[in-house]
Amino acid sequence: MSYKAGIIKAIDELKDRTGSSMIAIKKHMQANLPKDKKWGNAAFLTALKSGVAAGDFVQIKNSYKLSPEFKQKRIAAEKAAAKKAKAAVPKKKAAPKKKTAAKKTTLKKKAATKKKSAPKKKKTTTKKKAAPKKATTKKKTATKKKVTKKKTPAKK
Repeated sequence: MSYKAGIIKAIDELKDRTGSSMIAIKKHMQANLPKDKKWGNAAFLTALKSGVAAGDFVQIKNSYKLSPEFKQKRIAAEKAAAKKAKAAVPKKKAAPKKKTAAKKTTLKKKAATKKKSAPKKKKTTTKKKAAPKKATTKKKTATKKKVTKKKTPAKK
């Protein structure tokens, strides 16, 4: 896995709304790094800078997010891959679907008979009335008079 792919995976898994810091991305990548690989900080930094320059990442202060354009490209690529996977699937699955449909109808009939045999009783609930609130009166606060002290002359 390349550093750029690792950065994308780290940003996705951290899911920070304001973006993931470089340190958090680095820690996440180092934790998921295979034991046979050695960490290359220069390669990591160049991957971040080239991603920002290419428009794959957006740098906000010291945090990085996936750009909206990159997200749209990735979603489009996933949809195309899903269409290819559906086209590659053979049409032999049509026969098993008919069998499951027959089973579903028998299950529905059994469920319908069970519902008719057991009528439900309504529960009656009693609500307690809230105790009336006491009227609160505002108390007037006494105003304090300012007391001024006379300064005594300093001793010489």
